Amino acid sequence: QVQLVESGGGLVQPGGSLRLSCAASETIFSITTMGWYRQAPGKQRELVAAITSGGNTNYADSVKGRFTISRVKNTVALQMNSLKPEDTAVYYCNIQALIAAYWGQGTQVTVSS
Repeated sequence: QVQLVESGGGLVQPGGSLRLSCAASETIFSITTMGWYRQAPGKQRELVAAITSGGNTNYADSVKGRFTISRVKNTVALQMNSLKPEDTAVYYCNIQALIAAYWGQGTQVTVSS
């Protein structure tokens, strides 16, 4: 069974940077979209950024200009700069393929002084 392994979360001060990475445990075929979602306490899970197989990207308005999503084969990364306290959440990796969707276990990002 395919697993998505996330890394890179942690505690950072406002204005700092973090880089999240997500790798699939085995090759996933027919990927359509790879993305990152986040869920803060008491809030619904929301899309942060996504990238299609053709390289088109989509960002939540709240992170435009600060976050950058990238992908290499079955790995997707999220570079987060100029972090704000409101970015604090559990971040989840997601890979959509033609016949299945996969989720990571989540990694905590805390932005606090």
